[in-house]
Amino acid sequence: MTTITAVLNGYRRPGNLTEQVACIESQSVKSVEILVWHNAPGTSDIVQNTAIASRTASAYSNKNFGVWARFAFALNARTEYVAVFDDDTIPGYRWFENCLETMKKREALLGTIGLLYTNPPPATSNKVSYYNAFTKIGWGSQNVEATEVDFVGHAWFFKRSWLSVFWRELPDPDVWLCGEDMHFSFMLQKYLGIPTVVPPHPPGQREFWGSIDAIEKGRDAHSLWESNPKDGNAQSFRTSMDAYFMKQRRAGWRLVGDRR
Repeated sequence: MTTITAVLNGYRRPGNLTEQVACIESQSVKSVEILVWHNAPGTSDIVQNTAIASRTASAYSNKNFGVWARFAFALNARTEYVAVFDDDTIPGYRWFENCLETMKKREALLGTIGLLYTNPPPATSNKVSYYNAFTKIGWGSQNVEATEVDFVGHAWFFKRSWLSVFWRELPDPDVWLCGEDMHFSFMLQKYLGIPTVVPPHPPGQREFWGSIDAIEKGRDAHSLWESNPKDGNAQSFRTSMDAYFMKQRRAGWRLVGDRR
């Protein structure tokens, strides 16, 4: 019986997608199905890759629906667990094993890099910002133990049933380039009381990490963060991140630091 559905995003990094599929097929947990959402434009090289097409279940869009679409496509999963990956994220071969072991100890939304705000201002403050001081937990800092954070990115691991909570409140239609990471953590907190956690990323044991070379792969010309593209309202990606963070906070999203 298939245990995990991995959802990948084909966009403008066909080389990464080939590597992702190979790494997922090489996981120590073998019972995995792979879904690929091809987000146009920029998918032509991937569409022509018949080797990937024969090993995955794929859907092709002729319009770019941004970062949220893969979580809608994930509704096609029929497994207990779902793992969603950014297109610059290559997991170590024991990542799924790591996530399942972490879930046994504490049910949580899991990810490979987490942000933990060290001194969050009041949610009512006009200065609430995504760019407030935070600590990164995960592949960037190698946490020895599972660590609760405010939200995670690059890779998400969760129960399929939680997708109904993800979509319980619809995203802002004007924000399509970002916000899905904060939204998921907030929705699970608000409706189910479920925390967000980064599984152990032991130093020197990259096979357990959710991303083994994100720095190199995430800084090419296709990076949202580096290229700073414009969305439909002429807001930069970074401005959109800031605005969505403020919106979630004012809607009641409580950070770990708020409980201290």
